[in-house]
Amino acid sequence: MILNDLLLGLMMKILPPPEGFDPQVFSTYHLLQAEHLMSPFIAHAVPSLIGGLLAALIAANRKMTFALVVGRLHLLGGMAAAYMVPAPTWFVVLDLGVAYLPMVWIGGKLGGGGR
Repeated sequence: MILNDLLLGLMMKILPPPEGFDPQVFSTYHLLQAEHLMSPFIAHAVPSLIGGLLAALIAANRKMTFALVVGRLHLLGGMAAAYMVPAPTWFVVLDLGVAYLPMVWIGGKLGGGGR
């Protein structure tokens, strides 16, 4: 969660939100364009990758299992966010389908899981 917040903050400095956007006011979310949605996608994908990697590195055995547990927990958080925060359907599908379990699986593989 900390990495997610740090990445969101960094990405919003690199690509500032459009004029009039307020993350506390859901009625302003329609102002976001596809390029602005890269920030939350990266903030979801990178921590999933690192979480899977760390879980696999720390686990003595069943490395991929531990990595996937981290990914499933992170996915549950993403599903809750998708329910609470308005976003285009294409983004929710992309985010939930790619940013969590596939990234954690890659992290688990990099950490020695599945060998």
